[in-house]
Amino acid sequence: MAKLDCPLLLSPVYKPKIWGRHDLAPLFDKAASGAGEDELIGEVWLTDDQSRFMNGPLCDLTLAEASRKYGPELNGSGWTEARFPILAKYLFTSDWLSVQVHPDDGYARIHDAGSTGKTEMWYFIHSGHRAEILLGLKQGVTREKLKAAFENGTLRELVSAFHPKANEAVFVAPGTVHALGPGLVLFEAEQNSDLTYRLDDFGRAGLDGKPRPLHLKKGLEVTRMEAPTQRDLPRLAFREPFGSRRYVVASRYFAVEELKAHKTVFGTGTPERVEIYSMLQGEGRMETDAGWLGYRAGETWLIPPATGRYRVVPLKESRFLKFYLPDLEKDFRRPLLKRGVSSRDIRKICFE
Repeated sequence: MAKLDCPLLLSPVYKPKIWGRHDLAPLFDKAASGAGEDELIGEVWLTDDQSRFMNGPLCDLTLAEASRKYGPELNGSGWTEARFPILAKYLFTSDWLSVQVHPDDGYARIHDAGSTGKTEMWYFIHSGHRAEILLGLKQGVTREKLKAAFENGTLRELVSAFHPKANEAVFVAPGTVHALGPGLVLFEAEQNSDLTYRLDDFGRAGLDGKPRPLHLKKGLEVTRMEAPTQRDLPRLAFREPFGSRRYVVASRYFAVEELKAHKTVFGTGTPERVEIYSMLQGEGRMETDAGWLGYRAGETWLIPPATGRYRVVPLKESRFLKFYLPDLEKDFRRPLLKRGVSSRDIRKICFE
């Protein structure tokens, strides 16, 4: 098999949603999505099973095909499953998403065979003046009140509402009731699972014209009544020779950093994992000693474990999100302690 030793460009996959948008700026051009003139795009999946490699030895393979064929050569020695370890996407909202909740791994294994649970994070890129999210049950809500709200369509009244700010990060643990409102552009990283229990969809019809199913029994079983609201996490950003690095959030399922670069970022592949860059703004070059390819906003680049020295060279000041499957101690706790961050603040962005 070919050696995977260079940065690899991955194509996005566009997902029509009833709550989506026509305008995907500044990251994507809807015309490139192949969607119809009246079709709304709500999600752009960066590491979808059907995302295709655009360069290098994997060119034209899907991510699912490459993960099955190459395994740890693509995904790293720290990941033993055939499926890619992290699902990442952008969301563009013009209406409310359903009120929903996700199970943990244990519940999913028993009740949805073949699925994992779903732990996720949000990073808000744009938040309209009246944009809202629902996150976590209000104080004093009992399981009986929750069941009654499920049945009479008043669930939204029991969930805390917040106005998210640009660059705010949120951690959504399994069992946390949540919903995204209109006027948002955000990045989401999560376990590679699309397992969602929908609790309230406001009586809407789906793309097929039929009401979307609800999952009240499972949703009630997995909801954590006292789940803490992990939002507006500490913004732990530090100077680097290339610009700055922010440690956004980490869990055993994913870690996300934000890098701002006006000078070259130097890196090398990591044997234990694949690392992924999602370009938020700017343009430049992905370079190795063998050559280079240009990058621009909206693109997703994978750094396989065997990649040697590489360089991200900004021609225009760039901002990108780097995400990967972390060693929490090595990648977050130790570097932050070394920079003088308190253990208390580290716990606010670093979750077991």
